[in-house]
Amino acid sequence: MNLTILASLAAAAALSAAPALAQNTAAAPAAQPAETTAPAAALSVETTPIETIAANPEGKAAMEKVLPGITSHPAYDQFKAFTLSQIQPMSEGAVSTDHLKAIQAELDKINK
Repeated sequence: MNLTILASLAAAAALSAAPALAQNTAAAPAAQPAETTAPAAALSVETTPIETIAANPEGKAAMEKVLPGITSHPAYDQFKAFTLSQIQPMSEGAVSTDHLKAIQAELDKINK
């Protein structure tokens, strides 16, 4: 993958996260454990953060199959909280619609 493109993607990701970091957050009360375990949400290029997909071994393999080196990229920590769809417009073609479709097809196999 073109490192220059991903570097600009990481820079854009860092800039868009800055306002969130500046917010003053109050301590939230501890969440109570649920009585029942909810089923895991389906993995999606539209709604699932990259880091969540990567935490699933099959999800990580699906991303790496289509976008080799995405999880080992030096700027991964700067864009991992975004979805693949969110980083597509910033990637200058490094993440195309065809890439998203191919990854989603792989994720759909896992989601069944």
